[in-house]
Amino acid sequence: MSERFTGSFTQQEPIPEAGIEAALKVLRHGRLHRYNTAPDEIAETALLEEEFAAFTGAKYCLAVASGGYAIGCALRAIGVGPGDRVLTNAFTLAPVPGAIAAVGSAPAFVETTENLTIDIDDLAAKLPGAKALVLSHMRGHICDMDRLMALCDAAGVPVIEDCAHTMGAAWRQTPSGRHGIAGCYSTQTYKHMNSGEGGLLVSDDPDLMARATILSGSYMLYTRHRAAPGPEAFEKVKYVTPNVSGRMDNLRAAILRPQLADLPAQCARWNALYQVLEAGLADTPGLRLIPRPAEEHYVASSFQFLLPGWSGDRVRALIARAAARGVELKWFGHAEPTGFTSRHDSWRYAEAQSLPNTDRILAGLIDMRLPLTFSTDDAALIARIIRAEVLAVHQGEAGPVEAVPAAD
Repeated sequence: MSERFTGSFTQQEPIPEAGIEAALKVLRHGRLHRYNTAPDEIAETALLEEEFAAFTGAKYCLAVASGGYAIGCALRAIGVGPGDRVLTNAFTLAPVPGAIAAVGSAPAFVETTENLTIDIDDLAAKLPGAKALVLSHMRGHICDMDRLMALCDAAGVPVIEDCAHTMGAAWRQTPSGRHGIAGCYSTQTYKHMNSGEGGLLVSDDPDLMARATILSGSYMLYTRHRAAPGPEAFEKVKYVTPNVSGRMDNLRAAILRPQLADLPAQCARWNALYQVLEAGLADTPGLRLIPRPAEEHYVASSFQFLLPGWSGDRVRALIARAAARGVELKWFGHAEPTGFTSRHDSWRYAEAQSLPNTDRILAGLIDMRLPLTFSTDDAALIARIIRAEVLAVHQGEAGPVEAVPAAD
């Protein structure tokens, strides 16, 4: 009888007990707003900002409502606005071009490599005239950051890093988010720390962070931000920067602080799952794994592989057969957005662009979540199921299976 996986691809681990206790404390005293504190009390949000700044090695940190808000806030803070051309990866998720469009700018997409990173040669050709680059480390894959930053610095194009999938990752020992002028992180449920929704913005630039803090809705309470620049940075911007409220509250910060303390151990657990899957799928005919450069210290909360040259019908057959055995695969080649998965031609607020390399890669790109509710034995089972079904479809042995809708 064929093996079947019975776990859930959308079930996260519970919030740590320390986070639950901290959340209950906030709920009992009722001071959820980050500026609503008792005498001599330091807000949970301010403490989280200090701790996350230390974790990344940044001078400053701002906790906000979401990762997408962090990107939009950083763009506004560096002066990006209506009509500006902002580059980003063609392979990313909707909040990234959405943040660019939300400030009135025009997203311009850069091609994708078969290693699922931004195509630096295509980037070099598109840098002239760009106001900024929002670099998405999509699904945790980090490009050659030395080469990319050298090109962008020479062109005078600031880099904002979207680190929604690389919290705890690094390139040549430099933490993800610390190469560009700002790093933006997400604490949405399926990211490396879970507060349901939330985001963090880090930078060493005092002017950027003063503007970002005012933008986030600090009113004139910016002195309560501890991981922030000094008052002199705010004097220059406090009367001319609009309030675009997007603060994180104390409840979410209380939930996150214990998770941040546990993050290195959690990252090691994700990578253990990833490595079991990688070993189980190595040398599978018809399937290409994504190589990881030696310079990259990755954090793998998801898993991707390519099916080069496969037709849409064959990919759909694989997805259906895997789903029938309990394995939920997502496909970036769908003609229509499915769940959280979409592609550049779905974002019709951006000008349509010809991206043949990206289209070819997405046509065979399979994606899968790796929640920490899985064990390494689960990962080994999932690998056996995927390998068997890839072989069956690739070798033409698969019979018809009713299509199964992709999960969110």
